[in-house]
This record gives sequence, C-alpha cells and structure tokens, in this order.
Amino acid sequence: MKKFLFTLACVIMPIASTWAQQKADDIIGTYKVVQKGDNSKVEFRKKGKGYCAQVVWLENMKNKDGSLRRDVKNPDKSKRNTPSDQIVLIENITFDEAKGEWGNGQIYDPTRGKFFKVRVSFKDAKTLKVRGSWGPISETVYWDKL
Repeated sequence: MKKFLFTLACVIMPIASTWAQQKADDIIGTYKVVQKGDNSKVEFRKKGKGYCAQVVWLENMKNKDGSLRRDVKNPDKSKRNTPSDQIVLIENITFDEAKGEWGNGQIYDPTRGKFFKVRVSFKDAKTLKVRGSWGPISETVYWDKL
C-alpha cells in the first residue's frame, strides 16, 4: 500500500505542477482595451518568472497637430520618447494560485503618468479584470481577450 501511495504521489505532483503553470499562463494573449475613449490592444506575455503587458496597437497614434503620440507623462524621462503603441503597462506580475489572481506588481497609467499597485483576475473566460489601487483608492477596468 505504501508503494502504491508513493507511486501515486509521484504521478500526481508533476501533473498538479503543470496544471498550475497552465492556469498561470491563461493570462497570455491579446486584449482589447478601451480607456477614456481610446481603443488599443494590449498583449500579455511571459517574462522571466512573471508576466508583463505592453500596448501593441493604438487606434489613434497621432496628436491633433499630426505628431506621433508618445509617453510624454512618464516619470522616467528616458521613456518619454516611447511611441504610444509600445508602452509597457504592467511588469513582473506573478500568479497566486490560492487566490486565482496575478499581482505583486504595478500598472502604469500613461494618461496620468502614474504607477499603481495592480491585481489581475478573470471575470469570465474572455474578460480580464484589472484593478489598480493607490492606498484606499482603486479603479477597476475590464479588458476583453481577443
């Protein structure tokens, strides 16, 4: 009986580990984002031991004067020349299997030039719930998986 339980444990452990990784990787993909009337697409991808999200398309890439929209409000002056369709919004979030959400990172709001704590989870199979917070103040937005 002990041998059977040991063999069973040896089989189940790798499967459980693989399942948890697959669950964490569910976030990978492209999402449609509508923020303050601007349509964009954001791509989540694996980066190191975590995940990051970057703008990959923006419906309106030009300012009213015809110039290319850039990340002019970024507090890091070296990033202010980044085109708006290349801005990294979320970096290094990790999956918490017990909570079923990604966190331990920050989200960048290029319209304000500010960083906020972030938690990300699925509302349903195609809708990502992105919750940014600063102290007791928080805002939740929903991104649709394409």
